[in-house]
Amino acid sequence: MISKTGIHATLALAFLSKLEPTEFAGATQIATEVGAPPNYLGKLLKQLAEEGLVISQKGFGGGFKLAKPANKITVYDVLEPIEKVSKWNGCFLGKSKCSEKSPCNVHSRWSKIRDEYLSFLRETTIAEVAK
Repeated sequence: MISKTGIHATLALAFLSKLEPTEFAGATQIATEVGAPPNYLGKLLKQLAEEGLVISQKGFGGGFKLAKPANKITVYDVLEPIEKVSKWNGCFLGKSKCSEKSPCNVHSRWSKIRDEYLSFLRETTIAEVAK
């Protein structure tokens, strides 16, 4: 249910969670650890820096580190800018007026699965992923 990009981002942050608070890791090092192409991962990490999840520092000794503790970053925080998982709140069949009062044919089944999955993403932290 998560794209390869989402998996790489999640694994990258899990790797960064294992660094000392003052330590940075380069995109190439992180890419090697998570099995992603370095240039691709570097762009992904820049996007996550723009979202405030990682800090980017250029120059000698630079690279990336978490912007806040791993137990304060959820998998949802990581995936939302990449996967736009919040859009899953809509109707499974794409109907504009699907709700509890006016459900589509699969509304009750889909809403349970969707809500459970989104809860999982919101409640699972990068610290848990990194264990």
